[in-house]
Amino acid sequence: MNNSNLHVVIGLGATGLSCVRFLLKQHIPVVVMDTRDIPPNLAQFQKDYPTVPVYTGHEWPQAILNQAKALVVSPGISIAIAPIAQAKAHGVEIIGDIELFARINKAPVIAITGSNGKSTVTTLVGEMARVAGRKVAVVGNIGTPVLDVFDEGMPAFDLIVMELSSFQLETTYSLQPLAATVLNVTPDHMDRYDSLADYASAKHRIFMNAQHVIINQDDPLSQSAQISNLAKKSFFTTAVPTQNQFGLRTLEGKMWLALGEQNILPADTLKIVGKHNLANALSALALGAAADLPMKEMLQALVSFNGLSHRCQWVAEKEGIRWINDSKGTNIGACQAALEGIGQQLLGKIVLLLGGDGKGADFADLSSQVIKYCRAIIVMGKDGSRILAELGESIQSYAAGSMQEAVEIAASCAQSGDVVLLSPACSSLDQYQNFSHRGEIFMDTVKAVLGHAHVG
Repeated sequence: MNNSNLHVVIGLGATGLSCVRFLLKQHIPVVVMDTRDIPPNLAQFQKDYPTVPVYTGHEWPQAILNQAKALVVSPGISIAIAPIAQAKAHGVEIIGDIELFARINKAPVIAITGSNGKSTVTTLVGEMARVAGRKVAVVGNIGTPVLDVFDEGMPAFDLIVMELSSFQLETTYSLQPLAATVLNVTPDHMDRYDSLADYASAKHRIFMNAQHVIINQDDPLSQSAQISNLAKKSFFTTAVPTQNQFGLRTLEGKMWLALGEQNILPADTLKIVGKHNLANALSALALGAAADLPMKEMLQALVSFNGLSHRCQWVAEKEGIRWINDSKGTNIGACQAALEGIGQQLLGKIVLLLGGDGKGADFADLSSQVIKYCRAIIVMGKDGSRILAELGESIQSYAAGSMQEAVEIAASCAQSGDVVLLSPACSSLDQYQNFSHRGEIFMDTVKAVLGHAHVG
């Protein structure tokens, strides 16, 4: 096949399907390839698009890849694999769905990435914009592919709030955000990157072409030399803010969210808890301010925001023991943030449930928080034995063969005043469909084991 405008869509998940639909609407010829032998959407796809060639498994026709104009790669597939690398060496463009969107988008974009908190901040900024009367789309890595809300190049929105992963940023070149931030950088996806520096560098691509950048003053890894000298800069910190910074200030024993010298909201009016969520709130305010959202409406949205499912979500309480679902904590940094955020406000201790696919992470990085805040750890899943080897000597520890067993062990060793926390520090895909599935199983199991508890 030799077609100068051919686009090969790699990956037949939700993002890949959105790319196929978009390209066909533009009358661009498409071929689809997927590493799986039988992708879940294959039968329906072939019914809907019988003329689109599909190649599955690992034997892709390299000649087609090498002659394409572009490979549109889904985030779940590494651009370093041999067929994609060979095509790139032949001068083929390697792009993703965000790049397709960016080339024709005219609406202002708020772009958000980070190892942890990005879904919370993206949702919160979207809610701030909605309360302010803006017609807003919340898209990207958060779940809705951006091309699915983009109507033939004429956006029906006056603001797009976009969550971006490092994988999406690797294949994005033309995005020009009105405002952009890297919330934080902690080790994640070390199975896809050679080093933490490489991972951080991928995150920093969000700053390219940004008009206004929001910088986490507390996290040097989130800061980048790639920020243009022409870009406006705002800052957030969990310390006392200086001028042009959003931060925290304690006044007469009461903590406030503040902008410079001005105290703007008591921290105890927020429904989301933990210091990490205060940082999320501050970053959202900074992003909204960069997009000229009015402070009154932003604070109104912030006070009413309940947080997201599977992010430090209250599940149940019985006999003075609270059960918290943080299944979205799929990396070390997220688990650390949950332990710090909950542990600092707790009279008792934390019984921590963790484990799954660790994606090459070093679990020893959790040791200081585990020793400081935990009564016990209960490990599960693919990397459970590795977690025990790296943390087990410093804390009372148990291995569980199932979520049922883990919850039963937790119920037996937790004491009044404690929190039982599922914050796995691992991907869920070794045992579950996704982190949401894992969280639902945890919540259902807790409610079954506890019986007549005060449950959410």
